[in-house]
Amino acid sequence: MNAPDPLDTGAFGGANRPMDLHSRYMTIKDLRDAARLRVPHFAWAYLDTATGTEATLRRNRRALDAVLFEPSILHGEVAPNLTTTLLGRDYALPFGVAPVGQSGLLWPGAETLLAKGATKAALPYTLSTVANATPEEVGPHLNGHGWFQLYPPRDVDMRRDMLARARDSGFDTLVLTVDVPVASRREAQVKGGLVQPPRLTPRILAQCVQRPTWSIARARAGMPRMKTLDKYTQETVTRDPTAHVGYLLRTAPDWDYLQWIRDAWDGKLIVKGVMRASDAPRLEAAGVDAIWVSNHAGRQFDAAPAAIEALAPIRAATTLPLIFDSGIESGLDILRAIALGADFVMMGRAWHYAVCALGARGPAHLTELLRRDIIANIGQLGVAHPRALRGKQIVETAFMGLKRDG
Repeated sequence: MNAPDPLDTGAFGGANRPMDLHSRYMTIKDLRDAARLRVPHFAWAYLDTATGTEATLRRNRRALDAVLFEPSILHGEVAPNLTTTLLGRDYALPFGVAPVGQSGLLWPGAETLLAKGATKAALPYTLSTVANATPEEVGPHLNGHGWFQLYPPRDVDMRRDMLARARDSGFDTLVLTVDVPVASRREAQVKGGLVQPPRLTPRILAQCVQRPTWSIARARAGMPRMKTLDKYTQETVTRDPTAHVGYLLRTAPDWDYLQWIRDAWDGKLIVKGVMRASDAPRLEAAGVDAIWVSNHAGRQFDAAPAAIEALAPIRAATTLPLIFDSGIESGLDILRAIALGADFVMMGRAWHYAVCALGARGPAHLTELLRRDIIANIGQLGVAHPRALRGKQIVETAFMGLKRDG
């Protein structure tokens, strides 16, 4: 028997009783649990798993939990101010939406829902090269301030055209992802049954039947595909269940490739996937505008250290703005990252939990949930702005005491 749909208010006390989202979904975990009831298993496995034994994913969580603060007393009332300036632009809150490939597979129209929600809340939204919506479709919802995440094409003409499309669609910031030189195996994803390109196998169809709300929305939207790449190729990849047309268009970039991108892109440039402090000075010298510290949330390499462990050393090695992701599950986690050197924090999975659980209401609810959590925690610490925590009140990070065996 199918579980009740969380959006059916009748499931929680009668169809005429409105659902109070902030009493029902108080945490990201609550959204995750609800999302899992609405998304077929193959799509859920794509969103919610990592590579290998998922040891890096677990290290991310343990290392964040190890960042502890000293609560403050007798500091009087604190008037919170969460406005954050990044790359010359003011944002209402110190977090935004990270890119997620095949976002529309997870929930039909997810890219547009998230772009609209982020713009309304004055947050940045990042569209992936391998999302299921194009820059031309999403750009109009971003007021000219979108971020476009580039998986680096090998072909120079394709590269130039993709940058021009992003710029002409209103994306003013480019995010070059550099931590995917080869495809990861994503074993749990493969076992979940997802094939590339997505198609209705008997196994997939059986999973869809169990998730009627998703399936109806999917049928209306059509079969998901990486639409940005339609212009360049129609080739179907069938040799490897983790491979897709996107991998045919990627290369393992080097420093010369980065310089080419810097010369070709006249907007802000962020390099995503940095984990070594020794790379930061060279990135700074190459003209990068910000560094994105990330281990791809454990989806690429199962022997990586926790991303939060890399943050303070990279902060010490550069004056560039630092963006952080990997493992963030709360407003408190956002504060932990900012205290250790991040200027801004991005999340991918959490936003998709929200959209999968609550549809169009999801982005606004998650934004408010995180805002309330940040305010509650800085109230305990006696500071008005998260940046005031940097270098202060941290009891210990306890990284040396963490076991690294997953």
